[in-house]
Amino acid sequence: MGMSDARHATRTLDLPPLLRGQAISGDPLAEAVRIARTGIDPGLIVHQLRPERLAAAIILSPEAPLADAMAMVFAGANAFADAFGALAPAEIAAEFDWPGGFRVNGARCGGLRAAAATPAPEVEPDWLVIAIDVPFRSTGTREPGHTPDVTTLYAEGCGSLTPTAVLESWSRHMLHWIDRWLDDGMARLHRDWSGRAASLGRDVVFDLASSAWAGRFVGLDDRGGMLLKTATETRLLPLTLMLEEA
Repeated sequence: MGMSDARHATRTLDLPPLLRGQAISGDPLAEAVRIARTGIDPGLIVHQLRPERLAAAIILSPEAPLADAMAMVFAGANAFADAFGALAPAEIAAEFDWPGGFRVNGARCGGLRAAAATPAPEVEPDWLVIAIDVPFRSTGTREPGHTPDVTTLYAEGCGSLTPTAVLESWSRHMLHWIDRWLDDGMARLHRDWSGRAASLGRDVVFDLASSAWAGRFVGLDDRGGMLLKTATETRLLPLTLMLEEA
């Protein structure tokens, strides 16, 4: 670890009002779920800030049915793209895979996970956890290019970025997008997410909820679900499919 990395790893996070941070050693999603079950006030960000990786999760308490509250996934994605755009070289842009993946220069580069107090789409959850995971440096022994569809921020020319700076910026942009959702509903989140969707209108193959899916990604419904066209039908895959077992 260099001196710059050490300073960023040890200093106190500069988070916006309403949010607070807590360093942890385990999986942020699992730890946030454990804490959320204790009835803690929302707004806590649990995090691991290692030079090679940003891993964090925010506890939210959206006053809406779960299917609507899943808009927080789009808020988190748009927040990452905004944070990345503010910090990364201007010629490098972030894009999205549905439901929560990130791409940088076309290659997969981390993404979002989610868990909720209830799996029932029309029930208001007591809590919703959105986790972000972004690789900064490779920790493996394979040579660059061995997995061309997977990358890290440093491999794409973002060597000046630190996990601390990205998390701080992401948290500020996350609050902005939550405010937009409270004021305007899903429409603006939907529009900005769609403008950064890497595979919208293209054929896709992916695994989700213990199933393999293939077809053409033809659009989104008003809750952010994927409209997947196959040879025989067009299916709606709701965002709630990405929820991990709490």
